[in-house]
Amino acid sequence: MDASRADMRKLGKLLRGGARALNEMFDQDAHLDEIIPKPWGYEYRAFVDDFFDLWSLHIESGHGTSVHVHPRKLTYLLCLGGTGMTTGLDRDEIPLREGTVLRIAAGAFHGTRNTGDEPLELIEVEVPRNKFDLIRLQDDYDRAGTAYETFSLEEPSHPMRAIPSHPNTRMRARTPDHRFRFTLRTGMDIFYRPDPKDIFHIPLHIAGAVNRDIEILTGHAEDDRRPQTDQQYLSISRTR
Repeated sequence: MDASRADMRKLGKLLRGGARALNEMFDQDAHLDEIIPKPWGYEYRAFVDDFFDLWSLHIESGHGTSVHVHPRKLTYLLCLGGTGMTTGLDRDEIPLREGTVLRIAAGAFHGTRNTGDEPLELIEVEVPRNKFDLIRLQDDYDRAGTAYETFSLEEPSHPMRAIPSHPNTRMRARTPDHRFRFTLRTGMDIFYRPDPKDIFHIPLHIAGAVNRDIEILTGHAEDDRRPQTDQQYLSISRTR
């Protein structure tokens, strides 16, 4: 999804009306490392460093996010399970199912709804890191025009932990429901030891953040792209 003239007109109108996209304070907004309850389910961080921010979204059946925009950051939506639909201002509907990778450019309004009977499980890759880069346009839960949430719930079983070998980096080992795990792996390890439980491999090298172009690999057999053996990836896999 790219930002169109309609997106720019709508964003400009919101900004002239007083809407603001705020900035995250990296060392102060500690609540972002816990579970953020939402009227449609919940979300939580899976991985974060100074550039990349990966979030796991759990959207209940029949519910959906607001129609919102990130004026500054690039977003990728990766579907781990369930079925859903992402819609932009032009009303084009993009279906989501396991293995889908959807790129959403900065400035493109979008909203995602669960269209199935089971929870819709997504990973949201955000570059550059800034969770408060958000303006809500429409919402089923009366949150239009509001900023990102300032409250959270503790997640004691799999908290965010620092990675000593990677400066300013924290990640979780698993999702709270234990269905998926997050692992740091080299491209060489992915290439020589493929795992049938793998769903996605997200490259963490700085070129992707600088160029705003991330080549996300999938675990599907038909994806014949090779990982860069000298680079680091965050692998997302099923636990069973």
